[in-house]
Amino acid sequence: MGNGGFRAALGVEMSKPRTAIIGLGRMGYPMARHVAAAGFPLVVHDSRADVVVQFCAANMATPARSLADLGAAEIVITMLPTSREVAEVVTRPDGLAERLASAAILVDCSSSAPLETRRLGGLLRERGIGMVDAPVAGGVIFAEEGNLDVMVGGEPADVARATPVLSAFAKSVLPCGGLGSAHAMKALNNFINAQALITYAEAMTVGRRFGIDIATMVEALRAATTGRNHPFEKKIESQVLTGRYASGGSIGLIGKDVALAGDLAQALALWSPIVVQTAALWAQAAETLGAAADQTEIVRLWEERAGVTLRGRPAEGPS
Repeated sequence: MGNGGFRAALGVEMSKPRTAIIGLGRMGYPMARHVAAAGFPLVVHDSRADVVVQFCAANMATPARSLADLGAAEIVITMLPTSREVAEVVTRPDGLAERLASAAILVDCSSSAPLETRRLGGLLRERGIGMVDAPVAGGVIFAEEGNLDVMVGGEPADVARATPVLSAFAKSVLPCGGLGSAHAMKALNNFINAQALITYAEAMTVGRRFGIDIATMVEALRAATTGRNHPFEKKIESQVLTGRYASGGSIGLIGKDVALAGDLAQALALWSPIVVQTAALWAQAAETLGAAADQTEIVRLWEERAGVTLRGRPAEGPS
């Protein structure tokens, strides 16, 4: 079937690119539903044939029995568990690298490994195929609503071509830079979230063992640590990125309080790996930079070891 027949058979606008989605799991299924509802000519593929049949019975889409059936797609979205599955559908003998036409674009919405994304992008580029990494945030509920947040990485022209399709299930599409940058940013965001969660867990177990009431801890933590992100807005944005280093608190002062928390956890014989390591890092900063240095200067430890510079750039407000 020619290009025109493909689109006419689906009854969609001729201007929308032929789109394929690989992966109809808990996230991919509702994402694909929104793409179909937006009028994109859609082909879907999943390792579970019954799910493909179910989807196509309820939505305007064509089933793909194999990857070979996706060769006519201009944009292919992968929503798979890991980089391993993405690499499999790209590099296998009958995979996308061999089937897609030149100028097609692979859009990986999976939470993939950034360096693997760059590797796959290089392989595809040799064949004239573009790649965009576009991990999503928001979970199943937001996927169902079509209100996901999507970060994108890749060549600007490829990102521009992919954005209309992504917008079918996203409330925001944020360019992050070159290929792999969005996958890296997704991992770093989740690292911060994961660290914050276990830090709360550790602090509250120490407090509970000491005898502080749960409701009291919740009230104190809510007042001090929730709402706006104080370390980011009050220290990273306004002090580190501007190079001011004038938050008013010293490395020695903060380090002392963290050490007190660590001492308490150890005195109570509690498992407290986070506070112990945190106290050690602040002690190292006091020795290296001086206890009187502003607390925000601790960032220099990471700058020096990473060989990058964060300071000296003006902070940017919200867009």
